[in-house]
Amino acid sequence: MKKLSFSIALSTVMVLGACTDPSTLGGNPENKNANQGALIGAGTGAVLGAIISDGDRGRGAVIGAALGGAVGAGIGYNLDKQEAELRQNLGNDRVTITNTGDRLIVSFPQDLLFAVNSFAVRPDLQSDLGILAGSLGDYPNSTVQIVGHTDSDGEAAFNQQLSERRANAVADVLLGRGIPFNRIQTFGRGESQPIASNLTPEGKAQNRRVEIVILPNAV
Repeated sequence: MKKLSFSIALSTVMVLGACTDPSTLGGNPENKNANQGALIGAGTGAVLGAIISDGDRGRGAVIGAALGGAVGAGIGYNLDKQEAELRQNLGNDRVTITNTGDRLIVSFPQDLLFAVNSFAVRPDLQSDLGILAGSLGDYPNSTVQIVGHTDSDGEAAFNQQLSERRANAVADVLLGRGIPFNRIQTFGRGESQPIASNLTPEGKAQNRRVEIVILPNAV
């Protein structure tokens, strides 16, 4: 029975995967994250539906896949839309936006937000964070993680503390712009998660950053 249920769940996911592939339906590549979200949601829903169904596990998998696919597609669509609006409204090519299909990662270089060794957000950059806060207000069904990072210069303990303070400083700006406290989580990663080499000035500049991760909540 378990093997049969898993086979039905897998078949359902494969069918939905084909349905959400733009190449099979002439779909719009711009909706790739809605399609990806539908497939991820379908897979999760199929497995959960099969597990929690008291009777027909195969039927539970199909129902779970359909519901999960619909939720996932909605999340992916909203992320695509929010990403496009942020790119248009921010207008700052030093701020990068990455859409993974299940979250948005908005990365601000720390050199853009803060003076050296400071954790006070520069007044002239508050407007960019204000635009981000406006977007978060327009899309309220998400959790916002603010993660501070540094390069490897200096003592690791100092860098850890600085990254935490800078994450909290960005959180304070968003709170001041009306984002509820219960939506925001802050983290400091110090020098532990570089994205480039710390052996060059260019690499160090990339590693000094604050990332705002927008995680949609399933409804």
